[in-house]
Amino acid sequence: MPLGAGLAGMLDPAGMAGDPALGPDAGSHWRYLSGLLFAIGLGFWSCLPAIERRGGRFRLLAGLVLLGGLARLYGLAVAPLPAWPMLFGLAMELLVTPALAAWQWRVARAFATP
Repeated sequence: MPLGAGLAGMLDPAGMAGDPALGPDAGSHWRYLSGLLFAIGLGFWSCLPAIERRGGRFRLLAGLVLLGGLARLYGLAVAPLPAWPMLFGLAMELLVTPALAAWQWRVARAFATP
């Protein structure tokens, strides 16, 4: 998910933002943030080999995503409701990512030597 959304935002920020009139400053900022999202996705992929030993990295990345989700949640209180893809992202950030971090922790505990 982060890889696809990050790449799409880097290549077509106006399309991802749903604003064909996205100015150069907003477009630049959108590309930057999309690059960060893409990098977070690469970080998650780097955990896949031997995920049971990548707990620190996985939890750091999950924390970054969760913090971004909390910022997006704050936006619901102070701005108009965004389009459904943004709400889908919010659910992924606040529900799925913490669940994956909990799953990774259980996997790591199962592989730990007593």
